[in-house]
Amino acid sequence: MSALPSDLELSYLREKLTKPVQATLSSLKMLDVGKWPIFSLCSEEELQLIRQACVFGGAGNEVLYTTVNDEIFVLGTNCCGCLGLGDVQSTIEPRRLDSLSGKKIACLSYGSGPHIVLATTEGEVFTWGHNAYSQLGNGTTNHGLVPCHISTNLSNKQVIEVACGSYHSLVLTSDGEVFAWGYNNSGQVGSGSTVNQPTPRRVTGCLQNKVVVTIACGQMCCMAVVDSGEVYVWGYNGNGQLGLGNSGNQPTPCRVAALQGIRVQRVACGYAHTLVLTDEGQVYAWGANSYGQLGTGNKSNQSYPTPVTVEKDRIIEIAACHSTHTSAAKTQGGHVYMWGQCRGQSVILPHLTHFSCTDDVFACFATPAVTWRLLSVEPDDHLTVAESLKREFDNPDTADLKFLVDGKYIYAHKVLLKIRCEHFRSSLEDNEDDIVEMSEFSYPVYRAFLEYLYTDSISLSPEEAVGLLDLATFYRENRLKKLCQQTIKQGICEENAIALLSAAVKYDAQDLEEFCFRFCINHLTVVTQTSGFAEMDHDLLKNFISKASRVGAFKN
Repeated sequence: MSALPSDLELSYLREKLTKPVQATLSSLKMLDVGKWPIFSLCSEEELQLIRQACVFGGAGNEVLYTTVNDEIFVLGTNCCGCLGLGDVQSTIEPRRLDSLSGKKIACLSYGSGPHIVLATTEGEVFTWGHNAYSQLGNGTTNHGLVPCHISTNLSNKQVIEVACGSYHSLVLTSDGEVFAWGYNNSGQVGSGSTVNQPTPRRVTGCLQNKVVVTIACGQMCCMAVVDSGEVYVWGYNGNGQLGLGNSGNQPTPCRVAALQGIRVQRVACGYAHTLVLTDEGQVYAWGANSYGQLGTGNKSNQSYPTPVTVEKDRIIEIAACHSTHTSAAKTQGGHVYMWGQCRGQSVILPHLTHFSCTDDVFACFATPAVTWRLLSVEPDDHLTVAESLKREFDNPDTADLKFLVDGKYIYAHKVLLKIRCEHFRSSLEDNEDDIVEMSEFSYPVYRAFLEYLYTDSISLSPEEAVGLLDLATFYRENRLKKLCQQTIKQGICEENAIALLSAAVKYDAQDLEEFCFRFCINHLTVVTQTSGFAEMDHDLLKNFISKASRVGAFKN
């Protein structure tokens, strides 16, 4: 891919146009869609109505967006009828996509033709656009000028995620099954052959009895992460983008053995490189590296997973898309880094940007400038019921109950507490007091608990979340218990791993216990030299050594 735009691309940029690709629904507060030049064709009033958006096309000259009224609009060059309007006429004014009237978009992706694959909130799949390789999945090779409902082998399935390669398509269903179709010259459909696949076909082989939780596509390859954290790959491998240690194509799913013992949560694919994010917040990369997109400090391709060092903070998000050679990541502290192709330059190590979200990296730096996921925009002046409840937490003006904890008041609403929590449903039933004293838990922990009842989320440090885990166990709040475990995982290190393992055992937090145990095994040398290990409870130590020996931790 050339670092310089063509004359045609430059002419469209002068007319305020831009570009994107892979899409999963993001939750971004007041994202500035104006950073993608194509939105300069929209009036300020039209921009205010946008709630979801995806810019796409070979030069980023097409866009699809939804409005606050659940209407879908498109505009741009309309290559191969990719706007779905029933013709191939370009438009610089937004046109409503009436054929999808009443449908709400859950996820969206597109290929290089471009072709579009869209899943609705009902789990239905619609496709349109370029179809020379049957990438629309409708059994033909005719370009699709209007959205077509794809039901072959999907009629009783609910699709929850979609991904597109250059000319092939991939979807994930709610029961963890993967279906693929389209161009298959390198085995990217995963069927075991190189014959194009005209309709959705379930990807089986090694995935037959696996539950897939997320998917991604490079230009001519596919990735699937299963619920155990293993990564399975297939398709083109000329640059080592499958991470198998070689450059041979793979026509059926194959596990990335080099990630043994590492639990992957997310995967993202660039043009010919791959990024994965582990449950410990570590990033690994492999594949093509001619622009430094692996972030390894050089431009050498890697056929095995290689760690990417992005400061010392935990990574919570990775970003890439199959039309670019750009990579991005966001840390737990909110810092956004980018590396790879950057406006014609090669950035070979993660570079700290001034952005607050990874989406801006692709709007401003990528070639083409793209959206790597379906953007979701919420306005400041519109409050949902959930957002209104969040605002009322700890509000003395509307509260009818206050908790006295460590000499401080926390303001709440009886009716909401009774609706949200079984404990309060019984304890407040005949209680007319407006003050409740609490001495069993600390102020930060109890405040976080009450705030959770209003927000469905927790905002505590990993250290304080251990106290909230105690409360969640005591009150039998299972969902809160899961959130606590997720938060505690983010703060694990060699020094506190044994203490967190002990807490997990104490509060019967099995997921956290397994996570801490695996962390200790992966960092065994350092962990066994800590004071926490030296002061470890006898029974816990005995069980730890027994379990560690069973997994071969003490073998030479």
